[in-house]
Amino acid sequence: SAYGIGCFSDEAYRFVDWLKEAGQTYWQILPTGPTGYGDSPYQSFSAFAGNPYLIDLKTLIRRGLLTEEEAGQADFGTDETQTDYGRLYRYRLPLLRLAWQRADTAHDPDYLAFCEKQKYWLEDYCLFRAVKERFEEKSWDLWDDGIRLREPEAVDTYRSLCAQEIEFQKYLQYVFMMQWSALRSYANERGIQIIGDIPIYVALDGADAWSMPELFRFDGDRHPVAVAGCPPDAFAADGQLWGNPLYDWAYHAKTGYSWWKQRLARCLELYDVVRVDHVRGFDAYYAIPAGSATAAGGRWEKGPGMDLFRALQAHFGSVRIIAEDLGYVTDSVIQLVKDSGYPGMKVIEFAFDSREGGNYMPYTYDHHCVVYTGTHDNQTLAAWYDELADADRALLDEYLSLKGMSREQIVWAVIRLALSSVADTAIIPMQDYLCLGKEARMNRPSSIGGNWRWRIRKDVFTQELADRIRTLMTVYGRIPGETQA
Repeated sequence: SAYGIGCFSDEAYRFVDWLKEAGQTYWQILPTGPTGYGDSPYQSFSAFAGNPYLIDLKTLIRRGLLTEEEAGQADFGTDETQTDYGRLYRYRLPLLRLAWQRADTAHDPDYLAFCEKQKYWLEDYCLFRAVKERFEEKSWDLWDDGIRLREPEAVDTYRSLCAQEIEFQKYLQYVFMMQWSALRSYANERGIQIIGDIPIYVALDGADAWSMPELFRFDGDRHPVAVAGCPPDAFAADGQLWGNPLYDWAYHAKTGYSWWKQRLARCLELYDVVRVDHVRGFDAYYAIPAGSATAAGGRWEKGPGMDLFRALQAHFGSVRIIAEDLGYVTDSVIQLVKDSGYPGMKVIEFAFDSREGGNYMPYTYDHHCVVYTGTHDNQTLAAWYDELADADRALLDEYLSLKGMSREQIVWAVIRLALSSVADTAIIPMQDYLCLGKEARMNRPSSIGGNWRWRIRKDVFTQELADRIRTLMTVYGRIPGETQA
């Protein structure tokens, strides 16, 4: 869109139309929570809230809450292929504040109903964001002790001091929900369903950790005892130090996993299918002592396993979930995914990377899985092929008879490999359909800066590309009731 980032705009609706023309039935998106330093959707300020950056300014213009001249301040800057988060922070939020000041929320029954329905998380989240703004965006563990520890008198004081900011934050969440619900309904009406994402962990600097410390392994002063990450492997010599607080699973079990039920219920309000991130961590999770410089000194500890999933299944019945079972997968993880009944994930790039311990070769798949060429954490296919070790590239060349092909032909050959597999569902990143290189990679795990910035150009959604994709969907039987003549 014209205003800084892809959002719930006219362009998003046209993208849905293009997906339908291309014979698609799913649109998988990254987590939609509000992001902070580092811009990662997996380090959100809330497990329940929406990201105000995704609010469409044009819709606010049509409602008379902004003018085109005002909104013009929030353009995308000098590079339309990269999101400038600093610019979003400087220009978009003041415009949203202006729209809120002009909105008559006190007499809006839809707004009042939203606040009442979502109050179980909305009140604490908006107070958190308001207090955070008052402390110049410092992490809550650096706030004054009274409010850091949520002493009742301090909470009451800040609710009064920050009353206006709290209302502004509520308005942002209301507009996010209204605009997203409209876009999702439009997609559903056209046969496109949304696959959303539950990150396994929440951010330390987030409303969940601050408002519900009992859910986490904190000491008496509410500092983490241990944090999340991954052990060293062939991809990261020091492992990955994520820094998220770890759950107190014994406490969650005592409550019947009530917070997880609330969390999944919220996701089902937002999405049609939910990808559960890092299922491996529910079987056993890697705990790194707080304050460690790297992940090398952590240890594996037992997670809740099927006890959690049984509780969710008993509460919700049949819901559509994808289990992200990538990475270091043990026999017990394999059994957990099998017992859950959820389809796991297969990644074509992993099949031809000798550093990857699992077996992702397409001839081993069964129907009950979701295949990807790569995910948001992987290199694009075009760049991945160039970066493969010689022996790995030779195996892929032989597997698909790639010798003499151009880079674009190679990318489409690998896409065909995913689509022609027996996996019930196939997801192809747009970067791969567009045959883009390393400049379009979304995220580099264990790196800081430059991630989550790739921004798609709207002129690439051509009829020619839609027709080409739809032909493949038909050839490989991925459009119900449609076959190649």
